[in-house]
Amino acid sequence: MGFFIGTDVGGTFTDIWVSDSDGQTRVFKSPTTSDVLSGVIDGLQLAAQSYELGFDAFCSQIERFGHGTTVGLNALLTGNAARTAVITTRGFGDTLEIGRLKRQTSGMNELERTDAFLRNRIPPLVPRDLVIEVDERIDVKGNVIKSLDEAGARAEIGKLKDQKIEAVAICTLWSTHNPLHERRLRELVQEELPGVFVSCSHEISPGVGEYARMSTTAGNAALGPLAGRYLSSLEAKLQTAGMKVPVLMMTCAGGVLPTAVLNDRPAFALFSGPAGGVMGSRATGAQAGFDNIVTMDIGGTSFDVGVIVSGKPIMRTEISVAGADIRVHSIDVESIGAGGGSIAYVEFGELRVGPRSAGANPGPACYGRGGTRPTATDADLVLGVLDPDNFIGGRMKLDVEAAARAIDEHVAKPLGMSVTEAAWSIRQILDSKMADLLRRMTIERGYDPRDFTLLANGGAGPSHAWVLGEELGLDSFIVPAAATAESAYGTGNSDLGFTAERPAYARISPGTVPKPEQLAHVTSSVKAATEEVRNNLALAGPTNGIRIERFVAIKFRGQTNHLDIPFDGDEFTLDAFKVVTGTFEKQYEALFGRGAAFSNAGYEVISVRVMGTGALPPPALATKGERFEPRGTRSVVFRDAKVPVETAIYRTSFPKAGETAQGPAIIEFPGQSVVVPPGASAKADSFGNIHVRLAS
Repeated sequence: MGFFIGTDVGGTFTDIWVSDSDGQTRVFKSPTTSDVLSGVIDGLQLAAQSYELGFDAFCSQIERFGHGTTVGLNALLTGNAARTAVITTRGFGDTLEIGRLKRQTSGMNELERTDAFLRNRIPPLVPRDLVIEVDERIDVKGNVIKSLDEAGARAEIGKLKDQKIEAVAICTLWSTHNPLHERRLRELVQEELPGVFVSCSHEISPGVGEYARMSTTAGNAALGPLAGRYLSSLEAKLQTAGMKVPVLMMTCAGGVLPTAVLNDRPAFALFSGPAGGVMGSRATGAQAGFDNIVTMDIGGTSFDVGVIVSGKPIMRTEISVAGADIRVHSIDVESIGAGGGSIAYVEFGELRVGPRSAGANPGPACYGRGGTRPTATDADLVLGVLDPDNFIGGRMKLDVEAAARAIDEHVAKPLGMSVTEAAWSIRQILDSKMADLLRRMTIERGYDPRDFTLLANGGAGPSHAWVLGEELGLDSFIVPAAATAESAYGTGNSDLGFTAERPAYARISPGTVPKPEQLAHVTSSVKAATEEVRNNLALAGPTNGIRIERFVAIKFRGQTNHLDIPFDGDEFTLDAFKVVTGTFEKQYEALFGRGAAFSNAGYEVISVRVMGTGALPPPALATKGERFEPRGTRSVVFRDAKVPVETAIYRTSFPKAGETAQGPAIIEFPGQSVVVPPGASAKADSFGNIHVRLAS
């Protein structure tokens, strides 16, 4: 028997998705541990036990191991990343401090940005006293106009020996056009500070814009020691146990890569967990015949939303987190602090829910691990949505009385409500916050949510989807078979993927076309990026073919906004330029309004980006399932806290095609509960996905 495995480390639970050689899938959950690694191993041991195998025997039969994690993201958010220094050109040491004049609000939501106290609390990623300046200068054409003062640089680097530095980011002016000085500075750092992790901007973020380049390089350096230790330990542990394949890490862009590629580029996997969820939804949508998808994931800590249009996730070029802008090609996933662990509290006479989370330890009050604050999970338990004896497939018993006490003390009594009313209020506030984010990701971006299929993922997503679907005016939603571990499912199903960027500046005057040398310059950048992509994908071993996509970043001269426009071929020819500008103008007017395009301004080519994918053998998918097993009824609150509804309860681990349930009903899986409200109906398809038709 062979196993395809996908794993995802969340803030509360670590999810394991397993598909065997017969295509049967199973999902496992274990609490995320402080060292992260133990939580992954615990989940894999549960999987091994379910197949009646020892851990080593199980690992020896792994044919593919996909992995996603928020370890790096959490390290930046909590300030637990490696102690990092920055080396830059003299006169540019304040770059991180200045940012884009919005550094102190970078990564904040709308409410947080209005709080002056919070704005002033966000420090730069690297403190100013750990930013050192060296004498050197390269101009915009890549010419050395001031040679590197090696003696001075060595002396400055030597001063870091007593600073307990774990990583160094090197970012000099115009190193994107000539990396000579950055390469020499790396050699000096390695000589003076042996064993320190080093990132160079021309390798990590070779684009124009010194702030984004420095911020990205500093973020990558700060993650390097942590990510390296964790990924190396994980791979070593599994290979010692008998696993013969490499760990394939999910990247922000939605592809997987061997850890050997990402050890030097940990920033590329910063949002690997949320990216895995979107890629899992993409795979589920392809099965069900939908290519316009709004994917939502409600975990223990956060609520994540992504949008897929015509089978392709919407992408972004930067991630803002912890006061830093990290320039990596990434799936556009927006998150808020709203999940099962979101803490409810009363402040100034108002009920608030989140963004603070109880996490896995102590967790919600109902976990019985010492938590005393009420959470969304406690509210769902009191409302009858959750079965206290069947949480995570019965492996964890929930304490209804503890949940009720916490809600009573911290919410009900302060607001003069009954416990049930308080629990319902917690639920309403959480649902409202999540619906707002769904609207921001669709309506406010020009998408009609009714043109999309809503996929409900995460442990709590299937229980909240009916409310959110109604809020968006939808008539249905889908719960994937692996919804409780959709991010893990995505890491186990995604193809290889790598993205490379190169600067390629060319300014084209109005009424003219690019000069031959300008076209040659862009072509050279395209070929260099393509070579980097092919080389890194090749490290993963043989694939079923590599697909290359090329894009050029272009804007009108003197304008701020640029667009990434695709083109074909290795050569950026005059014909390619004409096609690109024509497409650019159409897309520009679609975004900014008819008549906004102004070709008489001329054009500026900024950079090129090359995306490569390599197909991996997909896991087998079985259609064998089981019936919905009736488990009696229980009272559940749907729309009125004072009028609970007697609700049919069903259980399954993988539903048989054609199985149906009429609302009000709850279909319990190990790790998730699908709520079918009164008047709605549910039906399972041949892949185990449940389609819920809402009442009209």
